[in-house]
Amino acid sequence: MNVNKHATGKSWVDPDDAPELTDDFFQRADEYNGEALVKRGRPKATETKERITIRLSPDVLKSFRATGSGWQTRVDGALREWLKQHSAD
Repeated sequence: MNVNKHATGKSWVDPDDAPELTDDFFQRADEYNGEALVKRGRPKATETKERITIRLSPDVLKSFRATGSGWQTRVDGALREWLKQHSAD
């Protein structure tokens, strides 16, 4: 007895038996405009954010991270709010 062999075999699928083309299939299919692939998802922002390195106090960082996913965006919002109240003029 050979213990390395699998107990079940592979079932044969007729290569001529194409899957049914459902609405779901077309929703997930790639779309082309000529030769160019039409990109899906969120469009590129007109104004992108800049990657920086910043050092924050551990308690501040812990508090923002505790709010869950998107905490960096909330830090950005808090800084924007601070700038509104403290003009640079």
